[in-house]
Amino acid sequence: MLNNLLSSDTVREALQILRDDMPFALWETTYATLLATLFAVIIGLPLGVLLVVGEKGGVLPLPSWLIRSLNVLINLLRSIPFLILMIMVIPFTRLIMGTTVGTAASIVPLVIAAFPFVARLAESSLRELNPNIIEAAQSMGASPFQIIVKVMIPESVPSLISNLTIAVTTILGYTAMSGAIGGGGLGKIAINYGYHRYKYLVMLFAVILLILLVQVFQSLGTALSVRLDRRIRQKQGRRRRKSTPTLS
Repeated sequence: MLNNLLSSDTVREALQILRDDMPFALWETTYATLLATLFAVIIGLPLGVLLVVGEKGGVLPLPSWLIRSLNVLINLLRSIPFLILMIMVIPFTRLIMGTTVGTAASIVPLVIAAFPFVARLAESSLRELNPNIIEAAQSMGASPFQIIVKVMIPESVPSLISNLTIAVTTILGYTAMSGAIGGGGLGKIAINYGYHRYKYLVMLFAVILLILLVQVFQSLGTALSVRLDRRIRQKQGRRRRKSTPTLS
């Protein structure tokens, strides 16, 4: 098997696929990942905020039945494996996109699978916020909307970005799985060539590209989170002041 995997014909064919098909597949995967993440954030972030501010004792208490319903919905969607979810939402995907095949069509189930995950990550980030900050804003007469928009979300930005990076890499893994039932991108290349046609070297190339994409997204997200973390900037400023010699 190893000899067949590294034979000259196999290597030449794999390199040809890498040159001709992989660049567009890489673009499709990146495009689907980023667009699905954007829509997942648009839906999931407000839900995560509502779960925190709308609970009993929150800055904007909502009816308990509504919070329970949101929790049930999010838990329900999160508990469905992605491949099964893709099959379940095929009629909905066809209704919105007009087709169930291709990269654009795969974005619909990607968003449905990702926004509950984003909502939980946003909820986790907001719960890490120091309650004294919220109490200080309330004592100064800030409205619930002002507390959410000007205090809670800005103070949670580093944690939100860090968790968003996790969401991006998770969605990237979902895009690879979407190739099993007609999605595009690197997952389609890996399954069509590597699995159905036994071209395992092509599958290996697709996996390597996926790993590189994960590393890029993770590095960018971590760097941005650190850069926006005020606590880290304050520590660095104190260190610089301590290391600066003073004139007596």
